[in-house]
Amino acid sequence: MRVTAPRSKATVAPDSFRLSREVAEHSAVGDVFVRSLIRSQLRLALVVAGGFLLILLGVPVLMGLFPVLEDVSVLTIPVSWLILGALIYPVMCLCAWLYIRSATRNEARYRDLVGEQ
Repeated sequence: MRVTAPRSKATVAPDSFRLSREVAEHSAVGDVFVRSLIRSQLRLALVVAGGFLLILLGVPVLMGLFPVLEDVSVLTIPVSWLILGALIYPVMCLCAWLYIRSATRNEARYRDLVGEQ
């Protein structure tokens, strides 16, 4: 025996083109949208990683350009160690926060494009 509930309050959905269905069915259109999301996330990851790497490599360049900084100490700790130990971690956290925020925005745009809620 099959029991069903009356759906008198349910609205009939129009037979519209749903991109989420295309993505789920792995059609050519769905593949284009998924590849677009993957490309944008990869591009974002490379930009953030490259920017962080430039900042990290900038510290030795800074020490090479200004050798007087190697002789400066704060509470018997060399300034170069303070830069690497104290300033790089907030920069790394900022890069991670920016990456997460941008990746979330990319995914939200993808969901809006596909039509998912």
